[in-house]
Amino acid sequence: MWKIWQTFNPQRICTALAVFLFTLAILIHFILLSTDRYNWLDGAEPKSAAAVTEASQAA
Repeated sequence: MWKIWQTFNPQRICTALAVFLFTLAILIHFILLSTDRYNWLDGAEPKSAAAVTEASQAA
């Protein structure tokens, strides 16, 4: 394992990993914000249990 870290620069690898994970997190959040169900910024009223049951039976 130590030979791998001699080949690659650990600082560059950790920085690249952090940038990748941050970008992935932002992408996932924007995807969730684009859906009606998981958009927490619009402040939509939660559906009642009867409306959810009716919608699931219609499908």
